[in-house]
Amino acid sequence: MNVSDAVKVRRSIRGYKTDPVAPELLEQIFDKARFAPSNCNTQPWHTVVVSGQARKDLQAAIFEEIMSGKAPSPVFTPGDAGLTGVYKDRQYQCAFTYYGIMEIERHEKEKRQQLAMKNWEFFDAPHVAFISMPASMGAVNAVDIGIYLQTLMLLLVENGLASCPQGALALYPDPVFKIANIPDGNAIICGLSFGYEDVGARINDVIMDRDPLADLVQFIS
Repeated sequence: MNVSDAVKVRRSIRGYKTDPVAPELLEQIFDKARFAPSNCNTQPWHTVVVSGQARKDLQAAIFEEIMSGKAPSPVFTPGDAGLTGVYKDRQYQCAFTYYGIMEIERHEKEKRQQLAMKNWEFFDAPHVAFISMPASMGAVNAVDIGIYLQTLMLLLVENGLASCPQGALALYPDPVFKIANIPDGNAIICGLSFGYEDVGARINDVIMDRDPLADLVQFIS
């Protein structure tokens, strides 16, 4: 598979088989991902992959916080903050497509909440990665995290694996810090659920469109 094919094939997958990925393959993929470029080679990312019983314990701990009514406590501003204009329109269209495929109407608040909770079930994926960087860092370093994350997702595609990047996994950091060995002074910027796609699952029929090239890129000479 070449890079162009991997970019076109990759999409957010929200339905997974329970089969775990072989530890040897995981190590190979994450070893290659560390070659992603970064500003002044700072490599600000730190990744923890949670699997097996630890993953089950973490899901239960996050659910306990949510059900207790504890408010989200992300360190970095959520990605949907401050959206206006065309960006808000795209967010609405994303939600419309997602709920439409899942046959959930706007007024069905309980079903919408149940679907949202799948974020903290890691969409039943057998593995979830939490990516953090020093809390003192800012937007330039977050760009590096994005480059690393895209590199990682394309490597997963190359190896027949699916993934879903999730800003929601930064909302309840306390249980993650208790279970995962995240460095002192770091803050979670996002999570990534991944594994083998459950082909045929309705939730995987969700495909998001992209705006035309002319709306996104200008060529000046």
